[in-house]
Amino acid sequence: MANINEEQVRHVAHLARLAVTDEEVQQFTVQLEKILGFAEQLNELDTTGVEPTTHVLDLKNVLRKDEVRPSLPRTEVERLAPDWEAGQVRVPAVFE
Repeated sequence: MANINEEQVRHVAHLARLAVTDEEVQQFTVQLEKILGFAEQLNELDTTGVEPTTHVLDLKNVLRKDEVRPSLPRTEVERLAPDWEAGQVRVPAVFE
């Protein structure tokens, strides 16, 4: 079984930009060990003759027909927008 140590948990948390406490690191280490142990049990199953699949159910996306429809008039969009400048909707900055 693959062993997970606290250093690896801290590394993954760092990559995910997660702040974790020492207690959480210990808890996640135990939980990840259990998850990997279960995944290794699945490797013991005989899957000979089992067709690869992405989902157990036969699902299909139901898409509506792509139809051209009239959009809102610009005056209505301007009225609904919280802030409008030079013909564009202003939004708060996302990047510093």
